[in-house]
Amino acid sequence: MKRKFYKTLLEWKNKYINTPIMVVGARQIGKTYLIEEFCKAEFEEWISINFDLHDEIKAIFEETLEPEEIVKRIEISLGRKIDIEKTVIFFDEIQVSERAISSLKYFCESKLSYKIICAGSLLGVKLRRFKSSFPVGKTRIEYMHPMDFEEFLLALDKQMWIDEIKNCYEKSERTIIHEKLMNLYRTYLCIGGMPEGVKNYIDAEQDILLFDRKIISNIIVSYLADMNKYTLNNGESIKIEKVYRAIPASLARESKEQKKFKYINIEKGANKKNFESSIDWLMSGNMIFKCSVVNDIQIPLSVYVNDNYFKLYINDIGLLTSILKPDYADILLNREFRFKGGMAENYVAQAFVANEIDLYYWTSGNEAEVDFLINNKDGIIPVEVKAGDSTRSRSLDVFMKKYKSNYAIRISAKNFGFENSIKSVPLYAVFCIQ
Repeated sequence: MKRKFYKTLLEWKNKYINTPIMVVGARQIGKTYLIEEFCKAEFEEWISINFDLHDEIKAIFEETLEPEEIVKRIEISLGRKIDIEKTVIFFDEIQVSERAISSLKYFCESKLSYKIICAGSLLGVKLRRFKSSFPVGKTRIEYMHPMDFEEFLLALDKQMWIDEIKNCYEKSERTIIHEKLMNLYRTYLCIGGMPEGVKNYIDAEQDILLFDRKIISNIIVSYLADMNKYTLNNGESIKIEKVYRAIPASLARESKEQKKFKYINIEKGANKKNFESSIDWLMSGNMIFKCSVVNDIQIPLSVYVNDNYFKLYINDIGLLTSILKPDYADILLNREFRFKGGMAENYVAQAFVANEIDLYYWTSGNEAEVDFLINNKDGIIPVEVKAGDSTRSRSLDVFMKKYKSNYAIRISAKNFGFENSIKSVPLYAVFCIQ
């Protein structure tokens, strides 16, 4: 399946190849598969070393950080000669070896043209707690995410539909395939962007009744297992799991005020002191996203963040759907159900993060609340998310009058359009927003 992150790897090869690249992302999003496909297609020779599986190679880094000696010993371990000029070396699950991460500095500084790619399922957590000498400035760090809706369409061989979406988004013109795209969007809510789930849907001839829901639930089980494997102690992993399980319940609440994450929702007596580090762990592992409220609409928005008020989202809509366990029929037939609004918000947050849009929201107390804010060439743009096709946008009106925005964006089930300074963007076209 085609992934947009392939372009990031190509850019590294063409511009920065002698600087090791570190691909950071959550488990099961397709990092290993994509990197190995990239290595096969773009280099004459390649070597893949998984530190979870090659203890003898992991031990090499405990004895030396000198690149030439490391490669020499890897050759002996693998029983093959490595042509440095032609070969790219892929270190997978590199978070297992802190010494291997430290060695990247010396690979970068070597006079020989080493080509090193690294990846890890909880690499972000490892980097946050790194104790050795981290190769600052000697490593490119790139973040990879689950498949967004555009990549989902690519997997379904719908390039023409992608072109139609992008064209209609730019021109704010209605599309004649709106209902077909909305149906695929609802299917995506059920499956999500985990490559294994998308592949299963395709293999099942795109019949949602034949889709294996256990694939997604098993990924959640593997996430929970990682919490035990990569935490300092059992107590920490228990707290992290409690936070993770509390997020869907918050998003399932009906009012926007209730969707704000409150520590008390984790357990009775919970507070920031006890659980803030657990949230940081999940964010470092790219398993959740944080959307912070801002106290003032000024550039840069990051300066005006109020750390005491925020919303949390799961990194993939398919995982959220699996946890919430709604009836697929309710989603696919567009019925009204309790989780509908929260699922739409989570979907948009996931798409924004994939497009490197920082997550912020605005509220004026009980008067109004805007789901997201985007800072682009037109200034700070308010974004409202609606799961249905309602055109009521009181919060947008309040925001635009107060801050004189050039326009606003309403993401909903409605077709493309532009009216009363509001750009209507269908839910399936969120990937177009930059």
